[in-house]
Amino acid sequence: MEVTQILLNAQAVDGAVRNQAEENLKQFQEQNLPSFLFSLAGELANDEKPAESRKLAGLVLKNALDAKEQHRKIEFVQRWLSLEPTVKAQIKAFLLRTLSSPSVEARSTASQVIAKVAGIELPHKQWPELIGSLLSNIPQLPAPTRQATLETLGYICEEVSPDVVDQDHVNKILTAVVQGMNSSESNNDVKLAAIQALYNALGFAQANFSNDMERDYIMRVVCENTLSPDLRIRRAAFECLVAISSTYYEKLAPYIQDIFNITAKAVKEDEEPVALQAIEFWSSICDEEIDILEEYGGDFSGDSDIPCFYFIKQALPALVPMLLETLLKQEEDQDQDEGAWNIAMAGGTCLGLVARTVGDDIVPLVMPFIEENITKPDWRQREAATYAFGSILEGPSPEKLVPLVNVGLNFMLTALMKDPSNHVKDTTAWTLGRMFEFLHGSALETPIITQANCQQIITVLLKSMKDVPNVAEKACGALYFLAQGYEDAGSSSSPLTPFFQDIVQALLTVTHREDAGESRLRTAAYEALNEVVRCSTDETAPMVVQLVPLIMMELHQTLEKQKISTDEGQNELQGLLCGCLQVTIQKLGSSEPTKYHFMQYADQMMALFLRVFASRSATAHEEAMLAIGALAYATGPDFVKYMAEFYKYLEMGLQNFEDYQVCAITVGVVGDICRALEEKVLTYCDGIMTQLLKDLSSNQLHRSVKPPIFSCFGDIALAIGENFEKYLLYAMPMLQSAAELSAHAAGADDDMTEYTNSLRNGILEAYSGIFQGFKGSPKTQLLMPYAPYVLQFLDSLYMEKDMDDVVTKSAIGVLGDLADTLGSNAGTLIQQSVSSKDFLKECLSSDDPLIKESAEWAKLAISRAISF
Repeated sequence: MEVTQILLNAQAVDGAVRNQAEENLKQFQEQNLPSFLFSLAGELANDEKPAESRKLAGLVLKNALDAKEQHRKIEFVQRWLSLEPTVKAQIKAFLLRTLSSPSVEARSTASQVIAKVAGIELPHKQWPELIGSLLSNIPQLPAPTRQATLETLGYICEEVSPDVVDQDHVNKILTAVVQGMNSSESNNDVKLAAIQALYNALGFAQANFSNDMERDYIMRVVCENTLSPDLRIRRAAFECLVAISSTYYEKLAPYIQDIFNITAKAVKEDEEPVALQAIEFWSSICDEEIDILEEYGGDFSGDSDIPCFYFIKQALPALVPMLLETLLKQEEDQDQDEGAWNIAMAGGTCLGLVARTVGDDIVPLVMPFIEENITKPDWRQREAATYAFGSILEGPSPEKLVPLVNVGLNFMLTALMKDPSNHVKDTTAWTLGRMFEFLHGSALETPIITQANCQQIITVLLKSMKDVPNVAEKACGALYFLAQGYEDAGSSSSPLTPFFQDIVQALLTVTHREDAGESRLRTAAYEALNEVVRCSTDETAPMVVQLVPLIMMELHQTLEKQKISTDEGQNELQGLLCGCLQVTIQKLGSSEPTKYHFMQYADQMMALFLRVFASRSATAHEEAMLAIGALAYATGPDFVKYMAEFYKYLEMGLQNFEDYQVCAITVGVVGDICRALEEKVLTYCDGIMTQLLKDLSSNQLHRSVKPPIFSCFGDIALAIGENFEKYLLYAMPMLQSAAELSAHAAGADDDMTEYTNSLRNGILEAYSGIFQGFKGSPKTQLLMPYAPYVLQFLDSLYMEKDMDDVVTKSAIGVLGDLADTLGSNAGTLIQQSVSSKDFLKECLSSDDPLIKESAEWAKLAISRAISF
């Protein structure tokens, strides 16, 4: 059967035909990969073939070159590189030929596939002629081919990292792209492809943006295109400006006045897709300035690579009125639609970012707008004024805001009860939540919530929870922050205590509403309930105990319902209920008197959690696992009675590579169980260690799970002490090779640096647990052969100078643990080590109290080890 027919059958309406065709494709690929890929490329390149088979051929080809999962991606790359060079050359020739096909879909598909091949070959120094051949005669080509060529260049820039394309090629790509954007280019499809290609190529243009003449030219052409008659081009040009604002913030000063004029015009007059991007430009500038100011605390010092140009501060008098005007462009049904995004929402979001960027300066510019509109008959004006107030509550100082909130709070509470418009009520409840989030809590001098108004606030919020779902959801959110403000009340009284019963009852009622599935209402109610419980005081503990059987009953009911139907909602609800029980367990388990009362439910609770694992939902599994971890922590050594039954689920969790968050949480729960059971966990350690070692050597497990696995070695060693001996042979080499990898991560990007530091911390926690676990045992000698490697790791970390504070504290702690456990044997090693002395000295004079405390202890342990 020829490939065309198979590809058409694979899209057939008849399921049997479809399955047969998919099976045929799979067999073809497995039996003869080179011929399979060649046929697909030939199908895509053949203009006589039907559009449907060509499109699918391109898609299957693309999916044979790339995959989402890292391990499959690596496998596909190797597979392509090992094909016969002649086959690859023929496939690439087919793809390049398709760029001049009359079919727009075939061209676009070919562009994407070429970029995937380039993503594999260019880093391996193969296909060096590709970019040159694409650029060779762009100006002479017919418009459709020019468009496809520019689209291909854009996709290539998206696929490969800048270091694999040399500057000469970068210059030529930018020249071709900017020519395509020029006023002399009459075809709009070509122009659009050129702008989108520039967007993808910005990361390659460092050198060009450092050259004034080239930068001026690029900026001029981008700005000209924001005025194009074609909406698609205007929007893409603004998207480019947004990307430039974050990539080349420090180069914007000469253009910022012109950009302000262009964006202001677009926000006022242009269609929504364009106006949204124009607002996004200013949000992006805010993000940049917030980052710079946060990192260098406003006093610009020599450390920063980029100074703050205070663009927002300078633009304030014009920018704020422009944004306030957008707030009046609401849509009728935006509150019901979760994914809604429009000019009013973008403007309010930007206003909030401006408030965080400039602080107090924004307040006098916004207050007149609020005062003028808050009592107007038109709901749009009242809602816009409320939205403006809510938006500026984060950023300015409490001194500036508290007096205004004290005046506005009463007004807002009345509006939430009496305003005829749901829009206004929705935004009012959101604004109250923001007041409680940013201006209420033990850190503030002047409380906005007092004995005098607390009852009124709670009465209004509880009433508001009976309102339509979107308003009720915001009221739950406000209650969440109201409770959070009292989390430091501790055992002393909280103003919420007298209302505790009513609040809990009202929230439980919300979770049973018929319409609780709308606007995230049920989730918001449980989140608020959890926060109310978490921040409650000892006085209300008996009421929290009464909550336990209620929530258990609900969980039981969802499990029963699930036997009959497979409703997605039941899974979500199980997750929420497990989460609620987890918070309750942590609350009640933290003090002896309450713990005694709630332990009567432990057996039933554990049985329910184990039943949740029968559901297919990763979220429910995560929540049940976390709840079991909390239960283990609260139950202590008695938890051992659940282990026989629970162990198989623990093992399942550790094997769950697909939902790696479940795996990560399970690893954390192993730690909780080790702390609870101590040496009683020994029976299960062989199985657990085998699984953890398997996880570490797997290339299918997400990398973020590896650091917690190393920490878990430490938890196990602490729990079972010298019995860890039989695992040393496996665990230590793993730790050693990971340590070597993580010691040198210089020059990596932020994500990688953050990951490296979490990996280092996991390794150090493992070493620390192992040393402490063996302390005082006759078997400490077994650790001596590993000590030089540990010290070498500490040396290399100290030399790299890129540890964060957490790693520094762990590292100096490990130095102390090593000295403490190995005593005089380690003394000489420490004296010989390159940096121990300097490292200790630095940590002793650290500003961070935790690092200092760790260092004091290490100093003591080392001096004991050396003086023997």
